Amino acid sequence: MIRILTCLFFLLPFQAVANGCHGDVACPLGDRSYHVLEPDGWDGETPLPVLLHFHGWARQGDVVVNHERIAGATKLRGVLLVAPNGLGKSWNFWSADTRDVGFADRVLEDVAKRYPIDPDQIYVSGYSYGGAMAWRFVCQSGDDVTALLAVAGSIRQTEDCPQAPAQVRHVHGTDDTVMGFPFGPGGDTTYPVALWRQKFHCDTAIPRGDWSVKPFLTLSRVEWTDCAQGQVTLDIHPGGHFIPHGWIGWQLDELAGRTPVYP
Repeated sequence: MIRILTCLFFLLPFQAVANGCHGDVACPLGDRSYHVLEPDGWDGETPLPVLLHFHGWARQGDVVVNHERIAGATKLRGVLLVAPNGLGKSWNFWSADTRDVGFADRVLEDVAKRYPIDPDQIYVSGYSYGGAMAWRFVCQSGDDVTALLAVAGSIRQTEDCPQAPAQVRHVHGTDDTVMGFPFGPGGDTTYPVALWRQKFHCDTAIPRGDWSVKPFLTLSRVEWTDCAQGQVTLDIHPGGHFIPHGWIGWQLDELAGRTPVYP
């Protein structure tokens, strides 16, 4: 879908900034809306990677485009940030029968009419309820998604997803009391990505050791790279419910083949 819609940009004039639809000012889309933020120094022509980010509960997309740990990462990395607005400042991620997946698809379609996008770099992320919505979206409509970058939120690990992104990256704190860390049987700490490990037919977990962006928070990484399809990465930290400093930017750097930097 996204690959076809990228052609629409060349048939339509650039609209987003001209119509005042940018940053804090939402782009209307039927009876709903979304926010968009361009990266620093964009030349107005080069196709852009896209990060579709779902906000947390009781928030809206304007928070996302002003969030240093989200927008701060995309602005410095040449990535177009897209932040849909949930109905009632929330998301319906509980089951496959949700209008929010179709809405997010329409958001990406609209973005592809407004901007030249790179169909090989479509990333989907979210935090808290938004993290769960990001899981739901790629579960139902993720075949064209390059990577899921989820923070502290997921759907049930027993779900059967008809679609999937090319790669999954998830981070969660074991002391999270809002969207509790989903320990598996016997306290299994790899269970937060069990759905994708099964979907991708992954076998061996490879510990990659500890890493950190800030000295006060250490993350432990486990990867599954022997999958029949895709790849799965899980970062765990001992903290609570938050977006770790630099985590989103770190993933974008690694996925683009760059040496990760902060911010």
